[in-house]
Amino acid sequence: RLKDIELAKLGDSDVHVKMLAAPINPADINMIQGTYPTLSPLPAVGGNEGVGEVLEVGRRVAALKPGDWVIPATNALGTWRTQGVFPEETLLKVPSDIPVLCAATLSVNPCTAFRMLADFETLAPGDSVIQNAANSGVGQAVIQIAKASGIKTINVVRDRPDLPKLVERLMALGADHVITEEMLRKPEMKEIFKSIPKPRLALNCVGGKSTTEMLRHLQPKGTMVTYGGMAKQPLMVPVSAFIFRDVRLRGFWMTQWRKEHAQDQESLTTMMDTLCQLIQRGQLTVPACTEVPLQDYKAALENAMKPFISSKQILLL
Repeated sequence: RLKDIELAKLGDSDVHVKMLAAPINPADINMIQGTYPTLSPLPAVGGNEGVGEVLEVGRRVAALKPGDWVIPATNALGTWRTQGVFPEETLLKVPSDIPVLCAATLSVNPCTAFRMLADFETLAPGDSVIQNAANSGVGQAVIQIAKASGIKTINVVRDRPDLPKLVERLMALGADHVITEEMLRKPEMKEIFKSIPKPRLALNCVGGKSTTEMLRHLQPKGTMVTYGGMAKQPLMVPVSAFIFRDVRLRGFWMTQWRKEHAQDQESLTTMMDTLCQLIQRGQLTVPACTEVPLQDYKAALENAMKPFISSKQILLL
């Protein structure tokens, strides 16, 4: 429920932030359902991601000043609020000249896309990547980051009534091929691989049959990275894929990456700088969004859980 609570007193190392916008991501819903690996102690404020403007800083705060824009540096900050007082180390400064919705959706999906493209296979211009749930927030970021690096993308989506419209939108973002899950099993796939090499990297957010079919097109010694399980079905991997093609199956969770790199400021700074530069150059845009005033949060949550919704609900604070 929407509730007025008293702001915490500003400590020496704290930052008073006026929140501007915060999205509703699947992980936020999972946290509310109690099924996510990290859960906030209750009572809690929802929201793992968003952007705010610094209003005031404690006397020991050196890196931030009033007027700066900040996003969460950690998970479970509770961003669905109008204002908050947070410890300085839980915030990350971002340029205030990028669109507010880009900043609000920067710390989860684009970072996940960036890390998966960078950390599992050494990809060069001309290489290809295959991914399912290509219309998700991560999927849209993968298309754009890959395009900026000269990497080709094969993008798998579920068949739906407005498929031509979705294909057009993903192609406009820079997708090289957009296909349905059914097409993965068809001979037309051979046509695609006449013009681009078979992928060395597959990104899986679905599970079940979609994953098995995608795996068939991976190069020998290629890697499949699983970062979601939207079908709520296990991965089915043919034995032959392991024995004769030596494929690798890996997992990725952005929260874990942040924990492991907590002392490695350079990796974090490099990633954020790269993503912000892509945004400033117009090569990374905000995912399809629906802006919702905070008081309409119930409708936003309901819409976030509907199937085939390609638009991210963003609470305006």
